[in-house]
Amino acid sequence: MNTNRYDRAITIFSPDGHLFQVEYAIEAAKQGSTVIGICGQTTVVLAAEKKSLAQLEEDRSAKNISLLDDNIFMAFAGITADARIMIDKARLECQCHKLTDDFVTVEYITRHIATVKQRYTQSNGRRPFGFSALIAGFDYDGTPQLYQTDPSGVYHNWRATSIGQNAKTVREYLENNYSEERLPDEKSTVHFSIKALLEVVRGRNFEVAAMAQGQPLRILDADEIRAYIPIMDRVNEEEADGNV
Repeated sequence: MNTNRYDRAITIFSPDGHLFQVEYAIEAAKQGSTVIGICGQTTVVLAAEKKSLAQLEEDRSAKNISLLDDNIFMAFAGITADARIMIDKARLECQCHKLTDDFVTVEYITRHIATVKQRYTQSNGRRPFGFSALIAGFDYDGTPQLYQTDPSGVYHNWRATSIGQNAKTVREYLENNYSEERLPDEKSTVHFSIKALLEVVRGRNFEVAAMAQGQPLRILDADEIRAYIPIMDRVNEEEADGNV
């Protein structure tokens, strides 16, 4: 059977139930930078691997983490241009919501992003968005929230997860090591996020953002991130000595 017509069509299912263009978009997202989201007791953190920059490229032009509203931020893995368009749409929705209501909830803006993505899988003349996203922040009750969306328009609520390259390996690490009780503050949550990222990232060039309840988003600078590395090296050495 000739499958090329199903391969090219966005809105036609193949005989075995596949939408190939959507699956290709999901694969594009899996090729993106590794991104981790962690909910602590009082802080939510997004950490992303930063790709190597060209010698003359400005660092601020290559960001994976963006603020959507005062209480919500987002990180993505996949096609940067697609994510930029969605970030603009999400920010506009947040601003429009403020005209008639209070701040948006994390689930509300996640559902909005997922709905836009899903519409792009049903219309001719378009293609699916080629990125996955982690949307994090705080709701009215002060609870840290973390959601994930993929190019198909599906979204899920998590306490800790990963997207992009090596996401499966990172999730296995999180499943074996994550405990919210051990993450009481920003320092411990950031520490755990970087430690999880180092499980799969060879370099030490990260982008880390943290938000605490009632506080603005804080982007850690390179010196702050580097300060965590010796601590983790020392902890790893102690754990290795204890296993001998």
